Amino acid sequence: MRVPLSWLKQYVDVDLPAQELAHRLTMAGIEVGEVKVIGGWSEVFVGQVTDVRPHPNADRLRLCVVTTGPEGSEELEVVCGAPNVAAGQKICFAKIGAYIYNTHTERHESLEPAKIRGVESQGMICSEVELGLGDDHTGIIVLPDDAPTGALLDDYLGDTVLDLELTPNRLDCLSLLGVAHEVAALTGKKVKEPEASYQEAGAPIAEQVNISVADPDLCRRYTASLLQGVKIGPSPQWLQDRLTRAGLRPINNVVDVTNFVMMEYNQPLHAFDHDLIKDATVIVRRARPGETLTTLDGVERKLSVENLVIADANDPIGLGGVIGGANSEISDATVNVLLESATFNGANNRETAQSMGLRTEATLRFEKGLRPELAPIALRRATGLIQEVAGGTVAPGIVDVLSDEGADAPVVPLSSEKIKRILGMEVDLKQVQGILDALGFTWESAGDGELKVTVPYWRNDVNIEEDLVEEVVRSIGYDSVPATMLSSPIPSQQPVPIIGLRDQVKDLLAAAGIQEVINYPLVTLQQLEPFDPLVRTNLPLRVANPLSSDREYLRTTLLFSVLANLASNQGHSAGPFRLFEAGRVFESGGKDLPEERETVAGVLAGLRQEPSWLEDESLLDFYDAKGVTESVLDRLGVAVTYEPVDNPAFHPGRCAVIKAGDAVLGMVGEVHPSIRERLGLEQPQVAVFELYLKPILAALPQSLRQFEALPRYPSATRDLALVMPTDVTASRVTQLILRHRGVDRAELFDIYAGESIAEGSKSLAFHVYFQARDRTLTNEEVDRSLDGLLRTLERELNATLRT
Repeated sequence: MRVPLSWLKQYVDVDLPAQELAHRLTMAGIEVGEVKVIGGWSEVFVGQVTDVRPHPNADRLRLCVVTTGPEGSEELEVVCGAPNVAAGQKICFAKIGAYIYNTHTERHESLEPAKIRGVESQGMICSEVELGLGDDHTGIIVLPDDAPTGALLDDYLGDTVLDLELTPNRLDCLSLLGVAHEVAALTGKKVKEPEASYQEAGAPIAEQVNISVADPDLCRRYTASLLQGVKIGPSPQWLQDRLTRAGLRPINNVVDVTNFVMMEYNQPLHAFDHDLIKDATVIVRRARPGETLTTLDGVERKLSVENLVIADANDPIGLGGVIGGANSEISDATVNVLLESATFNGANNRETAQSMGLRTEATLRFEKGLRPELAPIALRRATGLIQEVAGGTVAPGIVDVLSDEGADAPVVPLSSEKIKRILGMEVDLKQVQGILDALGFTWESAGDGELKVTVPYWRNDVNIEEDLVEEVVRSIGYDSVPATMLSSPIPSQQPVPIIGLRDQVKDLLAAAGIQEVINYPLVTLQQLEPFDPLVRTNLPLRVANPLSSDREYLRTTLLFSVLANLASNQGHSAGPFRLFEAGRVFESGGKDLPEERETVAGVLAGLRQEPSWLEDESLLDFYDAKGVTESVLDRLGVAVTYEPVDNPAFHPGRCAVIKAGDAVLGMVGEVHPSIRERLGLEQPQVAVFELYLKPILAALPQSLRQFEALPRYPSATRDLALVMPTDVTASRVTQLILRHRGVDRAELFDIYAGESIAEGSKSLAFHVYFQARDRTLTNEEVDRSLDGLLRTLERELNATLRT
């Protein structure tokens, strides 16, 4: 919302500097995003054209004599090509040295003397473009006759504009009068309401127009006036200046008045060409099936029964509160004008505007819910202004159709006790009354320390007592509320163990060089299907009113989300790609509330190292993902096993569940090639993992970890190549090795099956580290321990040393 101070001063005396006023408004909850200065022109004056004659060497140019001093004390000759220049006009004159916009070079430059077709021009008569006041370059700016000749244009046309960044509830500050009431409350000034009087003549409007509201639920109030014999033309300069500085484009005098009053009072209005309304009948109704309307933007729009239209006896002539119809548009030929001011249903107005793709200044106001008392006030103001700028006569009376809902102003109680309870401080009741008066509220005493407050028509955001308390504290300043300690102790933090675990896992993954991503929890069935083939028979939870078709169901796994991140980023490099997400998945609980499970999922793909001639081009795979989960769970102190499992979404033989006892803590696997292709993944190997935090929390060790000093004595290493049946897992072998006395750790470094290995057998090779805490082991001690280990492996697993 742009608020020119020159316009604002018409309603309230503003004697504060612009920056200070902006600060005080912001501290009162009306944020001023920017203070813009219009002007700053040097060597630009109000001039008067005293003579105009043809250019001797050019048909389209004229020589003008301009005076910028009293009684013609300074006269300068300039060459001007504007078609609207004439003797006697007051104009904007730039002298040599003025810094203005050059339309030829498209930049600001200092004006220099120039010969144009043999005649020297000693300045320039400016259009809107040169001064940055608008986009019109077809003619010069013509100032009012009372403009002071010789005055600096900066003093006459310069202005300051406050650009407000309003919260949605402050509809009233979308109007100049609404802002004026705020300024009055902050500065102790009085608001001057604009005049709304005009002369009436002829037959009453009720005898000339038939207006009815067929759907009062969509139109609480409909008012109209009739002006006859108007003359359509450009608006006077003062009106154009007001609109331009407020960010609106002048169109013609009638339309400009409707926009002016909308900016002044916040009430959108619309003007119809009365002669184009069939049978002089206006019906406010829902659209009929199959009806269409060509709107003012030239688009033919199909209407539905949910659209409110303004119709004549036969057809729609406008979309109520959204946009007018081309079949009743004001044009240069218009003589009689029917002026509309109505209160439309906000929700319906917004739905219509969104469905049509139309967002206008009118819909911005109607959708927030205007008060019905405003319609006739704004109508009378606009009627008087149109008569002033376009002439004509006004038919006596107005049409005022009010629905059964009533339009009484809300009355809200306010007590000193409530103010003290909410603010923690006492505010003198007389001060409260003064604040309410300044803001335009009326009140009456309702007992000791109690008031009954009537809300003014421009405020739709005040409905309860707490709203009035907010008005009081805004006006006296939030900084005046004392800072006091709470009367009761601050509650101690209640830790949530699973949230703490989630944060710990996230830190461990980040420390491992994996980057966190965040995704929407809403997906489609097609996205879930690769990882849950039964998703269509056992539907996940569906959002009742999804915003779009791809945000419809709550996800049951995080895997698709991280794979989608990989798909969207894979074109940027060859990797490595290491991503994880921590979030919730949702399982339907039948009739009960859904179960929300904290989960962490990750994906690894692409090159194992950053591309470099020093590194090979090996790819991240299943074992890298398994190593990540092993590292995380080891740091958490959870002992786990990995059991192979068949899952159609994963590569055969490269998928495992992670278990602690019988509890499943997660899974790790390599995505099946068909799923990779379906998801558009270009990497030849894509490994993923998923960790379920609730069972991991249950598997955490109960006792705290204890420090163990680093060994002081060296270890002895033996490499074992063991032949065993193929159904024996490496983890089982590792467990037996680690259980043996004297073994500190064991690492699998090779798996082999083929020549020299009997069918049904395989070879596993381990580094086995023997170590004692109190001495260096001798070779004899290591050999004895190794012999015992080999006997145990042969007895338990039928594993023998490979020869």
